This record gives sequence, C-alpha cells and structure tokens, in this order.
Amino acid sequence: MNDAMQSRRSLTLRARLLCGFFIFVSLLLIVRLYFLQIVHGAEYAREAMGQYQESAPESEVRGSIFFTTKDGTRVAAAVMRSGWRIAIDPERISDAASVYEKLSAITPIDRDIFMTDAAKKTDPYEEVAFHISDDVASKIKALGITGVMLVSDQWRFYPGATLAAQAIGFVGYQASGTSKTGAYGLEKFYDSTLAQTSSGLYVNPFAEIFTNLESALASDPSAHEGSVVTSIEPNVQRQLEVVLAQVMQEYTPEMAGGIVMDPKTGAIYAIGAYPSFDPNTYGSVTDPSVFDDPLVEGRYELGSIMKPLTMAAAIDSGAVAPQTTYNDTGCIERSTFKICNYDLRARGVIPMQQILNQSLNVGASFLADTMGHPVLTRYLRLFGFGEKTGIDLPGEVSGDLSPLGSGNGPDVNYDTAAFGQGISESPIEMVRALSALANGGVLPTPHVATAIEYESGITRSLTMPQGVQVLKPSTAATVTNMLITVFDTGLLNGKLKMDHHSIAAKTGTAQIPKRGGGYIEGDVYLHSFFGYFPARDPRFIVFLFAIKPHGQKYASATLAQPFAQVAKFLINYYNIPPDR
Repeated sequence: MNDAMQSRRSLTLRARLLCGFFIFVSLLLIVRLYFLQIVHGAEYAREAMGQYQESAPESEVRGSIFFTTKDGTRVAAAVMRSGWRIAIDPERISDAASVYEKLSAITPIDRDIFMTDAAKKTDPYEEVAFHISDDVASKIKALGITGVMLVSDQWRFYPGATLAAQAIGFVGYQASGTSKTGAYGLEKFYDSTLAQTSSGLYVNPFAEIFTNLESALASDPSAHEGSVVTSIEPNVQRQLEVVLAQVMQEYTPEMAGGIVMDPKTGAIYAIGAYPSFDPNTYGSVTDPSVFDDPLVEGRYELGSIMKPLTMAAAIDSGAVAPQTTYNDTGCIERSTFKICNYDLRARGVIPMQQILNQSLNVGASFLADTMGHPVLTRYLRLFGFGEKTGIDLPGEVSGDLSPLGSGNGPDVNYDTAAFGQGISESPIEMVRALSALANGGVLPTPHVATAIEYESGITRSLTMPQGVQVLKPSTAATVTNMLITVFDTGLLNGKLKMDHHSIAAKTGTAQIPKRGGGYIEGDVYLHSFFGYFPARDPRFIVFLFAIKPHGQKYASATLAQPFAQVAKFLINYYNIPPDR
C-alpha cells in the first residue's frame, strides 16, 4: 500500500516537473518569437534584402525620444531611420561618367565628389551618397552595376525639425571623430540610456528574460537602455515657438525664449529659444552657440519678476502685511549709489500692492530693509537661487548670489537684489522659484523626461524628488491674490484681464550688466514676463524673456501680449473651466 502511494507521488512529481519544463520552454519560445517578429521584425526583413549589400562600417543603434500629447499619445521627436548608403569600388568601375549618369538619374549625387572618388583606383571603398530609401535602393540594385554597392545604414532623424531643438539636441561625432554620441539636449543627458550596445538580434533568450526582469525592477529606470518619453506637448511647443518667432520679428532682440511648465509637478510642456536650428542639418550651422539652451545654460539678471518673491519673503517672515504702507520718495541712496523708480517719480504713502502694481524699485528696497538683509538672503537661498534645479538637461548653471555674501555686504547689493538686479539666475531657476507661489509654497523639480520605455515594451515612470516647502501656504495665497490684481488692473491698465479666468502675473525690465562692472547705457534692456493660471489652482506657469529688444523700453509692451496669446491657447486647448 505504501509502495503504491509512493509510486503515485513520484509519478505526480515527475508529471509536474515535466509540465513545468514545457511551460518554461513555451515561455522562452513566446519571448523569442515576440522579439523576432515584433521588436526586430523590420531589422530581419532588411537583412533579408541581402545579396547586393555590404555591412555598414559604422551603424547607429539608439533608442527614441518621444513628445507626449495632452491625451497621452506619443509623438516621435528623435528616431532611427533605416536606409542605405551608396558605395563604389573605383578599381571595378571602368566608365565613371556612365555610372554617374545611371545613378544620378535615380537619386541626386554630387558629380564632383563622385568623379573624385571614382578616380581613387587604389581605394576599394568610397561612399558617394547617404540616406537612401528602400525604393531608391531597389532601383539601384536592379541596374546591376559592377563596382556599385548598397550599404545598409541607420541614421538619426528628427521629425519635428526645429521643434524643441535645444531640448532634444542631436547625435554627433565625438572630438576623436570615430564614434557618435549625444551632443546636446536630451540626446546628451540620457546618452547612456539611449545608446544601445548591440542590435539585440542574436541575444540569448535566457539572458533576454533576465535583462528585461532586471530593467523592470531597477530602482533607476534610466540606468537601462531604452527610449525616453518626455512631457513636452508638441502642439504647446509649436505655439510657444510661433509666439517667440513673432517677438523676434517684431522687436528684433538678440534672443527670445520661453518655458511652459506645470508648477505643481515641474513637468515641462514646452521650452525653447530663438535663434534655433534643425538638428537634421546641424552640420550646416555657422554659429554653434544656437545649440546651447539659454533657459538652462544661461545666467541673467532678470529684473522685476523678482519682486513677487521679495514680497513673499517679507510677508512670510512677518516683516510686512498686505495692508502695510511706506513713504515712496521716488529715489533713495544706498552705499553712495542712487536707487530710483523707473520714472524717478515719488508716490507718497502707499500700500504694498502698489509695489507690484507699479513695479517700484524703492518699494522693493523698502521690503529688503524692513525684513533685514540676512532674512532676504536666507529666503533667496530657500527659493533655490545659487543652486542648480536638477533639470534633466545638460550644461545647467546655477545662479550667482555672491554679491550678497552671508547677509552682511553693502546695503545697495540687497536693495538691488530685491528687484532682480545685481544677482543672476538661470531662467529655469527663476521659473522653479516662482512656481512656489503657484504651488502653495512648495518648490517643484523641473523635468522634461517622464518615463523610459524598454525594448521589451515595458515602460517605467521616472520618479522626481519630493518638493520642498519654502513658504507658508497662506503666504503663497496672499501673493497670488496680489498678482491677480497686478494682471487685472496694473498691467496695461487692465487691458488683458480675462473675465472668466484668473491670472497671476508680473513683468520685468532689467538693465544688462557689462563686463568689468556697471550696466550698458542707453535703452538696452532684458525683458521678462511670467504668469500662472488659473491663479488659485494653477495648471501652467509661463515664462518669456527677450534680450535687447528694439522699439519698446518696457516688457509690458513687448511680452504682455505674447504671454496672453500663449495663455489663451492653453486655456482653449486644454479646455480649462472658468474659475471666476
């Protein structure tokens, strides 16, 4: 009896082991078939063209970069495009002119380059054309020309052309000139994620399973090869660039740039600057400075958009309240320097609201002196000035608060810092700080990428650092209400006020420092503008700036209307319900 039971148990165990083995093998086959037919199907199909081709001496294999539309659809921003190169063996070509005529009848080829290369009889391999489509390659193959080869190729392609060019970047050769790598933007920042070490065509299926499992469970999703999914919304990006192009055309500044961000999460919907470039043809650019992203890599004195933060610091520290008044004399003297309102005019005894409504420098100085210089310095550091935001774009710089020291420098340094002069910051640094006003006093972490998609099809979201509380929520709400009043009544005498949507906003007009000290004389300014909406529960914060615009002295004249244009687009595009 016992022997029979043991025999049945042994038989059951063997059956289970056998079933488990077959299930495991089936899983391996399914995974392998998935990669053969779905993931690498196109690559195998291209290999099957065979016969009349050579292997590329150097071929890129790289993950994609995606924009994300408002409904979650992914739109290609950077992809690998497959095609062919045309190469020749000069020694096997007897009539170069005839061969050129046959090839050029199918696809454009530079005649001078072709004839020069065809004359190199001791060189068995010369490439004469690139980025050839499958259709063109098939026609060339059908000619059967001796000495002409088709070389399988892949290259980086940017479907949006100039769209978000500085943020996306491009792939270019390293200084050594032997291999390509991400040179700017996301291509550079996430190069180790995007660059793939192998084509994956002949991966061991066991290794394939464990590699995918490791990437799915990794604490840092970007540590594994894959594609980068961004929060950049292509239609929002396009609208921002249209507006910036209009500013460039109308006021001819040296540069104009802008950012559209969610002030609560730090997700960037649009970021760009003019002049710009097309990453598909980056080699034709004569001024490589356009490759840099001034919104992340530039440091500027951004002027009076600092005043709401100074007001917030003074209110949060208890130094003033909205109903506090002061005597505005039009000009004051600090450390032998004169500080004046933009029009040199005194306002007399006025409340705090007028400091923002009329953008009064003397009022900002009053706030700095009343709260105390060490307190102002502490809050500016709390707002993140003087440090990098951690945005996932390369080359980020931090602002310069060195003129403030630890709070015991010359009085004039603090009074000017209070209205955004004498200290500098990057635009993304300023946007993060201003987002605290829109986000209940919490600093978000600006970011462009939101997820990594692996070759297996698994997508892992990127986790951002938790926001830092730098102001009381009540302070943020108070300053927001003050900025709503600025937009509704102070800005262009209320011309841009929206009846059904509240907007909190402020302009900035700053002198531009010159090397060696002092400021550029004459009507030469940096204009800036920011606003967030719906003001009491914001979906967006928008920042615009222009360097040395012509024809207008103040930012209210150059950037207020462009801001309103972006705001109206966002309200309509996202169907934001009225909040008043």
